[in-house]
Amino acid sequence: MTTIMEYHNPVLLHASVDGLNIKPDGIYVDVTFGGGGHSKEILNRLGPDGKLFAFDQDEDALANALSDERFTLINENFRFIKRFLRFYGIKSVDGILADLGVSSHQFDVAERGFSTRFDAELDMRMSQKNDLNAYRVVNEYDEANLKRVFLDYGELKNAPAIARVILEAREKEPIKNTEQLKVVLGRFLPAHKSHKILAQMYQAIRIEVNQEMDVLKEFLEQSLEILNPNGRLSVISYHSLEDRLVKRFVKNGQFEGEPERDFFGNFSVPFQTIGKLIVPNADEIKINNRARSAKLRIAEKKDAK
Repeated sequence: MTTIMEYHNPVLLHASVDGLNIKPDGIYVDVTFGGGGHSKEILNRLGPDGKLFAFDQDEDALANALSDERFTLINENFRFIKRFLRFYGIKSVDGILADLGVSSHQFDVAERGFSTRFDAELDMRMSQKNDLNAYRVVNEYDEANLKRVFLDYGELKNAPAIARVILEAREKEPIKNTEQLKVVLGRFLPAHKSHKILAQMYQAIRIEVNQEMDVLKEFLEQSLEILNPNGRLSVISYHSLEDRLVKRFVKNGQFEGEPERDFFGNFSVPFQTIGKLIVPNADEIKINNRARSAKLRIAEKKDAK
């Protein structure tokens, strides 16, 4: 059985929970429950009348459910945050925390196929209920879509060549596991930076499999709808694609274009950014290597009055 110890230390634990500015009787949501580290800290700061709802689409996380009458764990993707909170009679909340990306546990379980360290079947699904997996992306996507995946989500300039090489290889035999994929992509992996480039390739496939950018957009838009005035959003991201989306949304309330202007010609934006970008210190990175690329942004929903 999965144990909480396998999930390692939560990233930017105190800074991200501090950012929620927790009210003892408030309602909060941790949309990336994982090992429950952030949720436990939120519960520590809630009074007896407070409530915490947590989301995690990974069935493994259910083993870590917390025994607390103030706590509810929902085994669903957080792109459905509004729908499932309504199921529990919750229409608005006081704060939402998101720790994006793949959990340490998912990287460490070899058979999930997330890590460049292990040989495993091409999977990379955060939820085993999803139909699309890494095998289908690598073996069934046409050249144009493979190019899109590696260019948009891996930010790899040689994406067209990567797509062609995969197509040529799979015509001979299916690419079934991560070791085969490494061999196929070997010509793009110079020894001095092979790990970095391979990580970008894996990231690209993983984002496509789990629709991570679409999920993040849907989540952010719904967060704006369900946060109470002066409610807080605390988001930890791990790569530039996520961080750009979060930064733009908390700054403008949208992902593209300029925000609307009010009667006086000033930009009308729904969030107030709280503080500056927060990154882990050297001590935290030493304890938890996953923290090295983490970026925390905190925003407060403006009171429309």
